[in-house]
Amino acid sequence: MELVGRITADRPLLVLAVREEAQFLDLDLPVLLTGMGKVNAAVALATVLARRPHPSHIVNLGTAGALRPGWTGTHVIGTVIQHDLDTDLLRTLTGETYGAALTLNADGGPVLATGDAFIAEEAARERLAARADLVDMEGYALAAAAARADVPIRVVKHVSDDAGDGAARSWRESVSDCARVLADWADRHLARQS
Repeated sequence: MELVGRITADRPLLVLAVREEAQFLDLDLPVLLTGMGKVNAAVALATVLARRPHPSHIVNLGTAGALRPGWTGTHVIGTVIQHDLDTDLLRTLTGETYGAALTLNADGGPVLATGDAFIAEEAARERLAARADLVDMEGYALAAAAARADVPIRVVKHVSDDAGDGAARSWRESVSDCARVLADWADRHLARQS
């Protein structure tokens, strides 16, 4: 976990997993690098949100794999789910609901499936495509931590790969270009808040 900048109640907090995704950000806003995966993301953001002041809102910028052919570009996520938590089975065991889908944008938007596995095989991609449009490793965890702290969050993902065979190579080859696109998105949508 690395926090760069000072959090104030009148500005957003930018949250990204790794330096590679943040390398071209040039705003005067605080940036939290969480590390990859749900646990790293949740712990890092919860640690920051345990302090005061809270940011005005959180913007998670990052890369995601496309689960369906033709998905490219930058997307503001509408709903996040966990693809590696069996919510239905846990409900039958305990009567409690753990890991319910979280709606982030009342106006809709793509469904993002979050899990601790980097999806890089066709069979896994096809299974997930029945439930979601994009896949990442941090979005749900960040949304859950933000919801617990009652801080609004916007999740913005740029497609880096097709989440199928060769996805790891594609991510490595495209992450720099994705970082430029995410920095441009931040400049256009957040510059007035820095």
